[in-house]
This record gives sequence, C-alpha cells and structure tokens, in this order.
Amino acid sequence: MNRRPLSVTIVGCIFLAIGMLASASHATELRGPGAYDALWALLVNLIAIVCGVYLLRRSNWARWLAVAWLGFHVIISLHSWQALLVHSALLAVFAYLLFRPAATAYFRAPSSAGT
Repeated sequence: MNRRPLSVTIVGCIFLAIGMLASASHATELRGPGAYDALWALLVNLIAIVCGVYLLRRSNWARWLAVAWLGFHVIISLHSWQALLVHSALLAVFAYLLFRPAATAYFRAPSSAGT
C-alpha cells in the first residue's frame, strides 16, 4: 500500500500542530520560576512533533509512541475529571485511527525479499 490513509495524515498533522503550538506556548515560560517545568513540557511537546513527522513518514514505531504519548497525558490528567475525559477520548479515537486495518497495512514494513 503506497497511499497514506487520510486518518494517518490527519492524526500526524494534529500531532505536529499540537506539538508546535504547545512548544511556542511553553517557550515563553522558560524565564522565571517555572523554567524547569517548562523545559520538561517542551521535551514532551518535542515528542509530539517527532510523532507527527514520523507518522507522516510511515514509521510504525511512531504510532506506538503517539499512543504512549496520549496515555501519558491520560495519567497526568488525573487531577481533573474534564482533562481526564478529554485525554481518554482522544486516546481512544487516535488509537482507533492509527490501528485500523488500513493504517496497519500502511505501517506494515514492506517485504524484504530482495535482501
């Protein structure tokens, strides 16, 4: 399968957009008392950008990392019912989109019969 499923394109672009927007937001917090926390947030946002890029580049590990990234957000959302529900719903929807049969076929490694 050569064409990327629309669902993978959408999820990859969402990860890119969220990662970039959140990075820009947290970059403004690097000066001040919360700089250490902002640095960790930037690292987490960088992971989202990496997921988005490599989802679009057909890397199977990126879909697992994307689901793990969302799972991490579910765990850190335990402080708020609203955040927990939103992140849990996003995890369910994105996991479904990234592991549908069409997406699985897209991420499946091509046969290495010639090597």
